[in-house]
Amino acid sequence: MLLIGRRPTRTCSTFDRRAFLQVGASSVLGLSLADLLRARAAGAEAGGRAKAVILLWLWGGPSQLDTFDPKPHARLEYRGPFGTIPTRIPGVRFCELFPQLAQQTDKLSVIRTLTTPSNDHGIAGTVGLTGSAAGGTGLDGKPLAGAPRPALGSVVAKALAGAKHRSAVHPFFVVGGKLHQGKKAIIGEGGGPLGAVWDPFRLEYDPVSGTKVPALQLPKELTPERMGDRQQLLAALGAADRRATDLGAAGALDAYRGRALEMLTSARAAEGFDLSKETDATRDAYGRTRFGQSCLLARRLVEAGVPFVQVNWSDHVEAEEDSGDGGWDHHYRNFQIMQDRHAPWLDQAMSALLTELHDRRMLESTLVLAVGEFGRDPRINDKAGRDHWPGCYSALVAGGGVRGGRFVGTSDARAAKPADTPLSPVDLNATVLNQIGLTSEQLTGLGLAPVGRVIEELL
Repeated sequence: MLLIGRRPTRTCSTFDRRAFLQVGASSVLGLSLADLLRARAAGAEAGGRAKAVILLWLWGGPSQLDTFDPKPHARLEYRGPFGTIPTRIPGVRFCELFPQLAQQTDKLSVIRTLTTPSNDHGIAGTVGLTGSAAGGTGLDGKPLAGAPRPALGSVVAKALAGAKHRSAVHPFFVVGGKLHQGKKAIIGEGGGPLGAVWDPFRLEYDPVSGTKVPALQLPKELTPERMGDRQQLLAALGAADRRATDLGAAGALDAYRGRALEMLTSARAAEGFDLSKETDATRDAYGRTRFGQSCLLARRLVEAGVPFVQVNWSDHVEAEEDSGDGGWDHHYRNFQIMQDRHAPWLDQAMSALLTELHDRRMLESTLVLAVGEFGRDPRINDKAGRDHWPGCYSALVAGGGVRGGRFVGTSDARAAKPADTPLSPVDLNATVLNQIGLTSEQLTGLGLAPVGRVIEELL
């Protein structure tokens, strides 16, 4: 355990009584980060088109009919109250709530025939994040057989963390809290068999307080009041930063541990998380919502050299009215919530992200996905909502060598099942790994059996 501040350290006595930050050995930011940096320096590079991936994880399961696979000719109890609008893809229409994304379809492709094996958020979430249900835990709390595979982000981070992709920051970030349903954590957000060194570094964005870094927050017993006023607190951080630099120069610290410590203490690293560096116009373009600003933060992280950024729409699957924090699990009031919040927030934020990546000439090397763990029942229930539906759902994919202006798969007349080209999140993950240049042999070398097929129709 590395302690920087007013507590004894077990790893380097030079730092005793100096820190207010605490990092456990199992954390990606303690000695594990030092191991990570060492691994990155020695790692082999992948050679694909995509050099970074942004996953917009729409936790809770958006309705395919009320987003990107509307069925205007279905009966009202299936199609819902919303109209449809044309996109730039001939013959493809979106729900009318997504006018900006409809104009971005020259940059993106649409998958309409994803299926997944479970209608439980926990199991389907594990499949979506890892490409396997192994080890997944549903609402009943009973884990499925097998050891969980690593998160897609962990695999991409390890594959892309070679010399060409070095930066002063961790290679896998999650913007948002830990995913859960019914206060049960979802399996599959970490490194799994690859090791905790490939777990994500987590940021959280709050519209009131801004970007928060949970790993860098003070332990409860080390409050600013106990350490003195804020100036003393900042002075302590600065002293730790200068001391790390001095020790590194003197050769007293391993170079990798020095870099790990620098990430913890350097104001320069913190600037990468600081959205106040962006103009008001840019921040407004993404929308002043948690999701919108999180997407902007994802763009900043990719610019800083992070290979994989996952933006969690919410922590909990449920809507705010149902004791959640705004997820897509709309068993109730689906159409009201879609019209008032979810659709305009997603439409604005993802459109701004694609526009900025394109204008900054980053889209060709950055693969962007927007997908949830499953879809919603085509039949509207008696609460003006839609229930879970694993049989057919949609995803948007852009950049990273994926050709824009395409759609893959056609669902049946009610968007209940694929009429052709059935695909799975396993195939989607395989496509991501293909685009970063990770071969079957390399996957096998990581101890991961290759699964799924590359969705060639996107390429």
